[in-house]
Amino acid sequence: MAITQAVCTSFKQEILVEGHDFTATTGDTFKLALFTSSATLGASTTAYSTTNEVSASGTYTAGGGSLTSVTPTTSGTTALCDFSDLSFTSATITARGAVIYNSSNSNKAVCVLDFGGDKTSTSGTFTVQFPAADASNAILRLA
Repeated sequence: MAITQAVCTSFKQEILVEGHDFTATTGDTFKLALFTSSATLGASTTAYSTTNEVSASGTYTAGGGSLTSVTPTTSGTTALCDFSDLSFTSATITARGAVIYNSSNSNKAVCVLDFGGDKTSTSGTFTVQFPAADASNAILRLA
């Protein structure tokens, strides 16, 4: 079992043939779900699944939380999209990674995040902090 950070291959194809609207105020709803180290996730992930998702705790429930999108932009020749940080409060969670998925479009996977090791909160706040929204660091970059 392993989690490998990647933009999902199915997403790459889907953006060429159908919509994934990342516009902040009028776009699709994107969610982030947390997974244990038992999950097998990576570029071949096509959709959100509950298999090896962390258990509900505090404000975390099955399916994770809704992300607030920052309207896509460009920097040089790179298109990028970012999200606001996401926190789950009063939660006891141990997560190894996450899946960002489009809940407005059949729960289709966008990308897999590998936390590089188990991250834990104990009756506290579990926060997924996104990197800077620039061409070198944004969580979703198309170069």
